[in-house]
Amino acid sequence: MSGPDPSRIVQIAVGYMAAKQLFAASGAGLFAALADKPLAVPELAESTGLPVSTTRILGDSMSSLGLLSRVDGRYALSPDAAAHLAGEASGVDLRPFLAFLDQISYPHWQQFERTVRTGGPGELDLEGQRWSTFLSGVMTYNALHAEVLAAQFDFGPYREVLDLGGLSSAFAVRAMRANDSLRTTFVIDPNSVEPVRQAVAEAGLADRSVVLGEATPTARPLGSFDLVLVNHVVHRFTAEQNSAILANARAAAAPGARLLLLDFFLDEDEQPRALDALHAGEYLVIDGTVVYPEREVRSWLDETGWRTVDRLTLPGCPRVLIAEAV
Repeated sequence: MSGPDPSRIVQIAVGYMAAKQLFAASGAGLFAALADKPLAVPELAESTGLPVSTTRILGDSMSSLGLLSRVDGRYALSPDAAAHLAGEASGVDLRPFLAFLDQISYPHWQQFERTVRTGGPGELDLEGQRWSTFLSGVMTYNALHAEVLAAQFDFGPYREVLDLGGLSSAFAVRAMRANDSLRTTFVIDPNSVEPVRQAVAEAGLADRSVVLGEATPTARPLGSFDLVLVNHVVHRFTAEQNSAILANARAAAAPGARLLLLDFFLDEDEQPRALDALHAGEYLVIDGTVVYPEREVRSWLDETGWRTVDRLTLPGCPRVLIAEAV
């Protein structure tokens, strides 16, 4: 056809159909059923307990999206689906994250029109099993971020790490696994102390970790750290609180220390990255937290004794502003 092409609009508009079929396929164990070998529709239906008709729909949909291949009527896992959706040990198992999106996030987005009109969050129900689903999903997503960060940032040169205000131990654990000489001091919300202590103990890293509980906006860590991690902190606090957090982080950093500030940011790029803008809506509708403009975050760094030296754009994950203590 000549003239403007509507296909992009249609693709965006029906995106929820792809997401819901992905959630259904994961929840039904379709990817796990293909872990050992390719299967035809009748075999896959028998393995999952699904009707043949819906098995065909899910198989074709996941093939069209690149998560499966279909050769001679038999479905097989793509490498990324094998690593992250079928229970193999080669990657972070994202099935808890998909369950969170399906059961918590997706229904909550039905309140998004009100959020757009009022600027306030929706009503979030985390009673009963929903809290466990929420927490498992969020921590799984953090584990993915930690793995991707470790693949792109060299933790080798560092010896003393401060993990300030993060809710997940995954980043520091992954860093310590990459560097046997690395020690971490966690200064985190008091409610997270025991889960973090348990996580580092289970990872066999308790002898290289100290876990302290302090409220993040007012925490004043002691030490002279050569690497500071501030992961998924910025969006949870006000501009004034974030400036104070970064100033307190600088006070605990040795001259020339590096800061990794990981979060989603609204960029100034000519072509904005969709993932950050989409998470801005997610955070707002879920609990009213804020994805800040990157320019504003950089200004806090400048004002608190940090100099931004680089930006990492992690695929499928947040961005990282890398700053140096000056």
